[in-house]
Amino acid sequence: MLEDIIPDHIIRNGLVIDGSGTAGVKADIAIAGDRIVAIGDLAHSDAVQVTDASGLVVAPGFIDVHTHDDAALIIRPDMEAKLSQGVTTVICGNCGISGAPYDLDREPPGLLRLVFKSEEFVAPDLASYMAKVDAAQPSVNSAFLTGHTTLRMNAMGEDLDRPATPDEIDYMKRQLAQALRDGSIGLSTGLFYDPAHAAPTEEVVALASVLADYDGIYTTHMRDEADHVVESVEESLYIGASANVPVVISHHKCQGKQNFGRSAETLKIMAAARKTQSVALDIYPYEACSTVLNETNVMGALRTIVTWSDPHPEMSGRDLDDIADELGLSPLEAMKKLMPGGAIYFMMDEADIDRIMTSENAMIGSDGLPEDAHPHPRLWGTFPRVLGHYVREKQLMPLYEAVHRMTGLSAGNFMLKDRGLIMPSYYADITIFDPDTVIDKATYEKPKQYASGIEVVIVNGQIAWQNGSASNARAGKVLKRTAA
Repeated sequence: MLEDIIPDHIIRNGLVIDGSGTAGVKADIAIAGDRIVAIGDLAHSDAVQVTDASGLVVAPGFIDVHTHDDAALIIRPDMEAKLSQGVTTVICGNCGISGAPYDLDREPPGLLRLVFKSEEFVAPDLASYMAKVDAAQPSVNSAFLTGHTTLRMNAMGEDLDRPATPDEIDYMKRQLAQALRDGSIGLSTGLFYDPAHAAPTEEVVALASVLADYDGIYTTHMRDEADHVVESVEESLYIGASANVPVVISHHKCQGKQNFGRSAETLKIMAAARKTQSVALDIYPYEACSTVLNETNVMGALRTIVTWSDPHPEMSGRDLDDIADELGLSPLEAMKKLMPGGAIYFMMDEADIDRIMTSENAMIGSDGLPEDAHPHPRLWGTFPRVLGHYVREKQLMPLYEAVHRMTGLSAGNFMLKDRGLIMPSYYADITIFDPDTVIDKATYEKPKQYASGIEVVIVNGQIAWQNGSASNARAGKVLKRTAA
């Protein structure tokens, strides 16, 4: 099988779950350079390096389809929060927020500060941004969406509480087209947030229509994930159908106690739409969300934990109710004193999480916020939590199905060529984990903790994580859009 080459690395005796959605088989895997070159019984083959995976699962490297790691790739290129949970590829530029194209002559304002704290981490065009990432040599692969909110800021300045004019839409379309030519994989929106909330549906359709010529995808943090979640799903599907592009509904949820259980309705709508269009979604395995401090979420949450505050950084990690009591204020008044800032909001129901996670075309994405002083534990724990809590403990789905939702399904929906599967000629992005011990350790009180059970992580053929720590290998690549 390997007569012509001596591979750099052979992984022996592992249960290979290849990411296709089929059950695992015991096999060896040979790697040469950055590619998988053989799979099977390689007992009589030699290699420069051998890893014994007896008792372990060998899977494709996990793909985090919903991240805000754009700046983290540059600031902390070791990317330990992701490597330590088996992630080898991150999708950035989500929720309408991207670091390029950013052509304002000032520090990133407002919502963009959720991800980009300084102009060092933005760029006037995507090619320049990707060059910054390449120069940082991150340990994981990255692909980039182009943010609608960023485009709006470029075209409209601070006057965002209105629809864009035809000239402004044309400006945004030109910038989006250039980003797609530079390698962007699609357009993201964050219609819930103030800078984009005034954008009418047809403004987004006009921009999304640019994607079809470039095989781009449309991802969306919908306009509403609470009382109007059904209407927002319908709007998202309409945009995709009108522009004739695939739709990914980001971090799907039904927020607020009055909306618990409504995922049965939203998922039924998506299933019907799949008869005529491509519809996918992603989810993180937690009952709390996290974003900027805002009145809507504070009013609807059962509990709120402050994750960062520019005027009062000492309040990070504390419950908003306790802060309000200490200051002698209402929670909303306290919130206003802490802004700009961010928070964790307890707003979701476990039954909805189970239903969404096991639904058709549902992928896993952390939605972690790496620049938060006290981040949501999803930043460090999402993927091991699915494998440990939802698969092993709750037996919500078979292990091979969970791996598929983290790997092959994700690579297919985001059109990541030669990624997401363990197959000959595919890139050697591989995660080796112990199915009996894998679990998240990050908590709401102590969110920055390594998971257990992630034994080895390989990125483009190089060992990036082993023995509980990152290696010196920085083998991550920027993944540019390729034609379908």
